[in-house]
Amino acid sequence: MTNEKAVAEKLLQINAIKLSPQQPFTWASGWKSPIYCDNRRVLSFPFIRDFIKSEMCNVVFEQFPQGEILAGVATAGIPWGAMVADQLKLPFIYVRPKPKDHGLGNQIEGFYEKDQKVLVIEDLISTGKSSLEVVEVLRKAGVEVVGMVSIFTYNFDVAAKAFAEAGVKYQSLTNYAALIELAVEKGIVTPGEQNTLLNWRQDPSNWKAN
Repeated sequence: MTNEKAVAEKLLQINAIKLSPQQPFTWASGWKSPIYCDNRRVLSFPFIRDFIKSEMCNVVFEQFPQGEILAGVATAGIPWGAMVADQLKLPFIYVRPKPKDHGLGNQIEGFYEKDQKVLVIEDLISTGKSSLEVVEVLRKAGVEVVGMVSIFTYNFDVAAKAFAEAGVKYQSLTNYAALIELAVEKGIVTPGEQNTLLNWRQDPSNWKAN
């Protein structure tokens, strides 16, 4: 089993990922989706949490060795960024969705210096919009963003295009294609449902369940 499928298996095991092609979920954006991913759930399962942390550490160490500091995306990326930073003995900061409206008015919390090489830690990448907004905040603060690591990505073409245009390399521990392949292998979804699930990824904004 590949690492991507091993991670997907752990997420399915604890229902961090749920598949429902016949009764789709509704996202905050209004999209109808046959999948719901809640990686926050992983935090409640110590052994799986440790496995995901270890996999993320491997990716950071092997693919982004130039990173000098890790930046978690609030809120879901904060615990993963903090755990990986602790394991690899790297500094850690995190980025709020918007500046605080009191105190120092910070949007980036923690200590960093200009021109430092920063690796962003995210839990989930969908369209890439919110993730890349964090990249822009960091760049405006004067640091160099070397890339982004997440637990899961939907493999949307719009995200791949957005990251390419922004010049940001990104890597996820697992992805939608690996998940669906594993779900078919384990009989969680039927081959017919597999087509439905793959068709959704091609045009999620206009997708309707069969």
